[in-house]
Amino acid sequence: MNHTETQAPADTPMVKAEAISKSFGSNEVLKSISLEVQRGEVLCLVGPSGSGKSTFLRCINHLETINAGRLSVDGKLVGYRQVGDKLYEMHPKEAAVQRRDIGMVFQRFNLFPHMTALENVAMAPTLLKKGSKAALQSRAMELLARVGLADRHDYYPAHLSGGQQQRVAIARALAMDPKLMLFDEPTSALDPELVGEVLDVMQGLAESGMTMIVVTHEMGFAKQVADKLVFMDGGVVVEAGDPVEVLTNPQRERTKAFLSKVL
Repeated sequence: MNHTETQAPADTPMVKAEAISKSFGSNEVLKSISLEVQRGEVLCLVGPSGSGKSTFLRCINHLETINAGRLSVDGKLVGYRQVGDKLYEMHPKEAAVQRRDIGMVFQRFNLFPHMTALENVAMAPTLLKKGSKAALQSRAMELLARVGLADRHDYYPAHLSGGQQQRVAIARALAMDPKLMLFDEPTSALDPELVGEVLDVMQGLAESGMTMIVVTHEMGFAKQVADKLVFMDGGVVVEAGDPVEVLTNPQRERTKAFLSKVL
């Protein structure tokens, strides 16, 4: 894995957000958000719809540009380069190269309908010529096995359940060997009985040491798997800390009100 030419020091946070602000027109969606995620840590972001969670996630891999603040992944600024004390936005091509190190799994699976599960997983590494076709196919099979779908490698998305499609989407994100995985409400479009199979895969990833930021409504998962829980509302971090502590003994009235509705 030839990630960065110069490895960041081991104690560099994997994600460091410093006073991130983002507006859409006059609507300020993120208001000076600061937080850090260490290597191998799982951070769960919870909060009501419209609180800015998904927007923050999209800023981390520069799918959204920020209006103020600094965001770095593995010690490198995301989407911008610094010259003197000014930040300049990168060319989209450069930003796309940076994005390869960050896997993202969306609410909707976005699989290519005309490709099998195996072809979906192998596609990006193949386009980027990350190895021989045989090696990349074999790696794609390993990843499908990792998400419990080796026996479905030749199925098209239309013949897979929602949970299976989401697991293929996770395998596809892993195919680029990301150093960070972002999950944007990965189970919210699924039938309730399919949620568990996706959360199990995510828990396995967490246990393997993958750094993850997960926007979720699954409080049980957050309590069990997250190292840190952040409750957002109205574009600000209202409360953050140990998941069990925040969920069982929230300090802020707004957190208490939210949790009383979802727990």
